[in-house]
Amino acid sequence: MYLLRKGKTPNQAHVGIPEGLHEEEHGRDGFSGPASHLYRAHPPTAWVEIEGPLRPRAFACPKLWEADRPFRDSEAIPVMTSRDVALSLASLTETMPSFLRNGDGDEVWFVHRGRGRFETDYGVLPYEEGDYVVIPKGTTYRIHVDDGPTHFLIIETPERVVVPDRGPLGQHALFDKGVLAVPELEAMEPPEAEDQRWEVLIKRQGALTRVVYPYYPMDVVGWKGDLWVAKLNVRDFRPVTSPRYHLPPSAHVTFRAGGCLISTFAPRPLETDPEALRVPFYHRNMDYDEVLFYHEGTFFSRAGIEPGMLTLHPQGIHHGPQPQAVTAAKGKTHTNEIAVMIESRSPFVVAPQMEAVELSDYAMSWSRV
Repeated sequence: MYLLRKGKTPNQAHVGIPEGLHEEEHGRDGFSGPASHLYRAHPPTAWVEIEGPLRPRAFACPKLWEADRPFRDSEAIPVMTSRDVALSLASLTETMPSFLRNGDGDEVWFVHRGRGRFETDYGVLPYEEGDYVVIPKGTTYRIHVDDGPTHFLIIETPERVVVPDRGPLGQHALFDKGVLAVPELEAMEPPEAEDQRWEVLIKRQGALTRVVYPYYPMDVVGWKGDLWVAKLNVRDFRPVTSPRYHLPPSAHVTFRAGGCLISTFAPRPLETDPEALRVPFYHRNMDYDEVLFYHEGTFFSRAGIEPGMLTLHPQGIHHGPQPQAVTAAKGKTHTNEIAVMIESRSPFVVAPQMEAVELSDYAMSWSRV
């Protein structure tokens, strides 16, 4: 295939879009493959009716966190799953009574609210709001709550979670690995530990095996190697931006695990070129289902989104800014939002309990002015 051009188009994607037209990116492989830009007379989200499974969906997660349901060991609340990634929610008000070990994959615990400590084979790692805590497959751990309740979004992947290659940007782009926090070996054995039995719950193929020890299982006195629990806070994420060109979401990828991408949208300056697009462009994301978890701030590309909400945009159907957001962005110089995006190459299946907290009119929200 080679570059072609027909009809009324600007010379540059995302720049100088003709007045009254709406740019849509139709591409493959997320935002890194072949693509064309279509210039439409109407926003492609200006539908008046949707029937079928591809409708955009939104969920008010705080209603699940605040429900009267204690977190007992591995009883996280499933959100949605695919072959590439499983998402769930957890709310902790006190320290876990048992230790956990996941034999099915790596885990990333994103801290939405609360403070505490992860006690792991590699030592103790404090957590606070805005932390990603990456736990390698097979690690034994439990969570101590210091300032609860703590609300987590849990991302579980069968493939190993890695920091992706930054290409020509270099290895220090977005965040320097030097900002990753490492657990510290310290004694957390409670005074009564010697007279207790301690339970470790091991998950494998979705089933739990219970192992009981007559001693405190966190007995590591030293370790070395390049596999360990790590923590990154969103304040240490430094977005790549351009004053003259709106960069695609792929510029914000933070971690990768096979067919799963985890990205961070952090506060950043908006484009200063008056001809440059300043909000996300319309797209139909043909190779990834896209989930956004809204952590903090004002989400400038659309109204009606509050912290703790989660949206799903399936492969094949358009999404992008609400029309009024395009106008509102012209008077702003910076974004003030923190959000986590999880993309999956294979389609997500939404857990049935999410229907109780779904915003039923979300799919029609683009047509309101």
